[in-house]
Amino acid sequence: MEYWFNTKTGQVEANDDPGRARGADLLGPYASEEEASRALEIARERTEKWDAEDAAEDEWKTGDSQASDWDNNPLND
Repeated sequence: MEYWFNTKTGQVEANDDPGRARGADLLGPYASEEEASRALEIARERTEKWDAEDAAEDEWKTGDSQASDWDNNPLND
């Protein structure tokens, strides 16, 4: 069974729940109720990881730590 986290209510909802919210209010699916209850924490961890990966990639592309100066738009050459 799949579980979802409702961001409006802060509640975990089962996939087979007929009253389950739809669309943008849900995070998931998750394999367990426990995992779904940690949805916001999991999302934060993933976002931090992706941000760090993006920063490392930007630094690699520019060769320095001034990633904000890099512009990949070919029209700006």
